[in-house]
Amino acid sequence: MACLAASPALCGVKTTIRTETYSIAGNTGEALLDSMDRNGPRHGLLARAMAQTRYKVGWDVDWLRSGSKCRLKSADATLSIVYRYPELTRPAPRKLERRWKAFLAGVRKHEEMHGQLARQMVLAAHNSVSRLARKDDLCIRSQRQFDRIIDAVYAKYEARQAQFDDVEHGEGGNVDRLLFMLTRE
Repeated sequence: MACLAASPALCGVKTTIRTETYSIAGNTGEALLDSMDRNGPRHGLLARAMAQTRYKVGWDVDWLRSGSKCRLKSADATLSIVYRYPELTRPAPRKLERRWKAFLAGVRKHEEMHGQLARQMVLAAHNSVSRLARKDDLCIRSQRQFDRIIDAVYAKYEARQAQFDDVEHGEGGNVDRLLFMLTRE
């Protein structure tokens, strides 16, 4: 209902979420970390991550031309998020199982924050372009302005993603605490 009262351009943000797993095994926390290092998702050219959040955004944009004016008629964004987590291939010893569950819950919380930042990014981008209108016969300059606005919002939120990781992965950060908890014997 709120969508009907809002500008039509504000009505089109859709999010899809998919979760994938990769297999790991081990009888100690260290062995599980080694397995994650061997089997985890690629992070850069050579490194591997324990878990990963990937996302991409697609836009379906429609322009309305009226005389020499061009305005955004609709901008439907689709955010596709894919989370990738480690999964035990066989049961761990009971003491390790408790630590593993706590570790994985912390990892999920971390990755879901990346997903939340991605959702905020798309909503901010959507809101930034929703009232785009200018004198532009063929809508070419309007489309370029749309792209510049979207790129600027994306850059801002990618910086937030990096800042979040710097804090979480930094010395004494949450990821350090999760690793310590998993590997203590």
